[in-house]
Amino acid sequence: MSDVQIVERPFGVDTQRFLDVARAVYRDDPKMVIPLDMDMGDRFNPKKNPFFEHAEGTTFIAVRNGKDVGRCTAQIDKEHIARYADATGFFGFLDTIDDPEVVKALLDAAAAWLTARGMKRMRGPLSLSINEELGVLVEGFDTPPAIMMPHHLPYQAGLIEKAGLVKEKDFFAWRYDVGEPPPRARRAHDDIMKIPGLRIRTLDKSQMERDTRIVMEIFNDAWQDNWGFVPMTEGELKKMAADLKMILVPDLALVAEVDGEVAAISVALPNINEMIGDLDGKLFPFGFAKLLYRLKVKGPTSARLIILGIKKKFRIQKKFGGLSAALYVEMNDRGKRLGMKWGELSWTLEDNHPVNLGIKMMGGKVYKRYRVYVRDL
Repeated sequence: MSDVQIVERPFGVDTQRFLDVARAVYRDDPKMVIPLDMDMGDRFNPKKNPFFEHAEGTTFIAVRNGKDVGRCTAQIDKEHIARYADATGFFGFLDTIDDPEVVKALLDAAAAWLTARGMKRMRGPLSLSINEELGVLVEGFDTPPAIMMPHHLPYQAGLIEKAGLVKEKDFFAWRYDVGEPPPRARRAHDDIMKIPGLRIRTLDKSQMERDTRIVMEIFNDAWQDNWGFVPMTEGELKKMAADLKMILVPDLALVAEVDGEVAAISVALPNINEMIGDLDGKLFPFGFAKLLYRLKVKGPTSARLIILGIKKKFRIQKKFGGLSAALYVEMNDRGKRLGMKWGELSWTLEDNHPVNLGIKMMGGKVYKRYRVYVRDL
């Protein structure tokens, strides 16, 4: 009989204790970057996170001999259910010591919670939705995670499988070293820029909600056929606008327009993780000053491309066939001027062959792989 006890708490209750579990699990892993407690506290607060306008969930902490040894969440996204009608619930934020009993106890608790609410399948990890961190790291443990990407210890995936879950899908994170793009890509860029009526502008910080709405519209149009896609809501848009305004580097957030109509977007975020690795998630008393200096004075040397999408009506027109390559080149050139050394392009589906081929053509290389698992309930 297992001596693992499971403590359940609603989201927003005992949040610091839940966050501290990760500190204990990753204490000896130099590659782990602990997210900022302030940000995580807001994400776990149903009054502050618009995800909970269309979702419900709970948190679990595994305890053995009086010590917290693991954690996870269980959540139901009603936007997902409305779109797919597949009775699928989710687990996320799974971080544990190297112990199969701990993982099984947590995942069984999540499964029981989801089953009690009518779910027939459990998928994860997703933290909290597919539009945030997803998957468990299965390759690429030797480098820190980029902003809003998960990190795990090498044993975690195997323990999930021992608990009875099976692989559903893998996702790639690509590393791209800033430099001179391949000649073919440069030609595509130059040809696209000659199209009458086409211009590339940056997101306007003074019109953040307007431009974030553009990002959302392209995202919802370009990604709607992707596996697991769930559209962003109005509340999530406003939250994203407020968050982006704090860290956005305009030259890394581009909008392509054709005769005044938005055709495509490409948005990269400065890789805050390279600046907070030594803060242990704490902004006070000195962390905020350090982060501000590193972000505004020293400047980031890496970024994460979180979205590059082309509206369908332009994607099917032959003359815009090189638009994605043109945006890659534009991002490369602007990143170089900003002193960027490299960027992460993430994530892409393992079976999205056209996108993966395009990134490979640009010189990108898969350097991390993440896996989502599933289990029938």
